This record gives sequence, C-alpha cells and structure tokens, in this order.
Amino acid sequence: MGNPSGKGEDRQAGAKTPQSAEGQLVDVPMAELLTRLGTSPNGLSQVEAQTRLSEYGYNELAEKKVNPLLKFLSYFWGPIPGMIMVAAILSGVLRHWPDFGIILALLMMNAVVGFREEYQAGNVIAALKKKLAVQAKVKRDSKWTTILARELVPGDITRLRIGDIVPADARLLDGDSVEVDQSALTGESLPVERKPGDVVYSGSILRQGEIDALVYATGTATYYGKTAELVKAAQTRSHLQRAVIKIADYLIIIAVALAVLILVVALFRGDRMITILQFTLVLTVAAVPVAMPAVLSVTMAVGARALVFG
Repeated sequence: MGNPSGKGEDRQAGAKTPQSAEGQLVDVPMAELLTRLGTSPNGLSQVEAQTRLSEYGYNELAEKKVNPLLKFLSYFWGPIPGMIMVAAILSGVLRHWPDFGIILALLMMNAVVGFREEYQAGNVIAALKKKLAVQAKVKRDSKWTTILARELVPGDITRLRIGDIVPADARLLDGDSVEVDQSALTGESLPVERKPGDVVYSGSILRQGEIDALVYATGTATYYGKTAELVKAAQTRSHLQRAVIKIADYLIIIAVALAVLILVVALFRGDRMITILQFTLVLTVAAVPVAMPAVLSVTMAVGARALVFG
C-alpha cells in the first residue's frame, strides 16, 4: 500500500536536504525551512532524532585513524632517520659492527620513543576533548533537555544563551536580536548583530541575548566543518615541523658538501677508498642530531599533558 498523505516520504526527503543543499536553506522563509527539515517549533521526537543521528552521523569532525604499524614505520622515514640509515650503511660497509649496532639501536630508540610519546599525547588530547565536551539545550518531544552537542541532528530546535558556543549551523527563530562573536571563523574583531531568520555558524559564541535556533547543518556540512576539511586537505605543516625540516635540510646539504670535498681531496692525494669511507662515516655521524626526534616527541607530549593537568 502507498502512503496517501505522502507525509512520511516528504519528511524523509526533507531530512536529506540539509547536508546536500545547505545554500538553499539560508535564504528560504522559516516556515518553508521547517517543512523541508521535517520538524516544527516543538522540535523532533527522540525516535526521529535517533533515526537522523544514524543517517547523518554525530555532529563532529571525523578524525582519520592511522594504522599503528604504519605510524610506527613512519618514524623511519624523513631527513634525520635517512641520515642515520646512511651512517649505519657506511658502518656495515666498513665492518664496524659495534658502530653499526649502536646506530641501529639509536634509530630504533627514536622510533619507539616517538611512537610511544605521540600515542600517549593522543590519549591525553582525547581526555581533554572529553573534558571540554560542549553541551546543548535541545527540545525533544516538546520538552527541553540537555544533551551533548555531538548528538544534535538537522531539524533540532536548540536554545542559545550568553556565553554559549553555537553547536551547529542554525537559523534563529522568533525573538530579540542577539550579538554573536564570529572572530574564530571570520576574523571580525567585534560581535555582529543577528536577527530572527539570520544564520549563526557552528563555533561562534553568543555574546548578548537569548534565542532559540533551528539546526540545519551538522558535522562536516557546517561552515566550520567545510573550512576544517579544506585545511586538512591542504596538509599544512606546523611551524615546529617546518623548523625541524629546515634544520635537517641544512645539515644534509652541509654533510653532502663536505663529503664531496673529502672525496675530491682524498682522490687527489691518492688515498684508499676505505680511508675515504671512514672519513665520510665520521662526518655523517657527527652531522646527525640523533636525539632530536626523541627530544621533540617528549617535548610535545609534555606540552599536551600540561594542557590537561597544568
């Protein structure tokens, strides 16, 4: 049997609208927006909210999980590990087995310390996120209740008060105008006025007033989420990472230049190849900041712990 009223189909079709056509939801009249989202000023039912949560996912940015084995192997790749490997190869060619063992042990130690400290730092950051989890006041089954902001879905009616972080992209419902701080998103130094019907973006902060709002986009479909995805796609490096890579590049250039100089001088003097390799090994070992990766990993881990327990 079909659905004579078509309400179930309209509701389902409306529920799929927010993530796929966000731009069409910003300027439409509020009454039409409520229809498209399949909701009302009384909010969603708990059952409908759970259904939409299963469909759209949690109101949060998905974190890409890296295979632990691949993460561990990544510590053997890079300028500094590469220089250490060159030193180990030269030691093996010269049959300096004690040096060969020590260099490999240092390389393994850097990888183990770096992986362990970063893993622990990740756990600390996860604890910090849980500690600072944003909550939202939402109307479910015509009653106001407090839930985690990550459980919001398109079509929810949420209440915003002074100091609240806007938990998702939403349109303001009836009420007095409010002031919203969007500096984290747009760089505006002063709060901006928002009236009923206007859009407020996830991550902005309510500085004045109190008003209800209709959520129309969550997670990666929000303005903040799309910006974060663009930044993630750009694969930018932090200032510390750029500084370390620059230092390693300078050391490699200096080591290679000196190795070439030693090779030219040694060939001009008629030295044996074994002697040339010995000088090159000494130069390579001296040029490698063996402890730098471990020191950086420990330093960043200590900083992460300070954020939570400091």
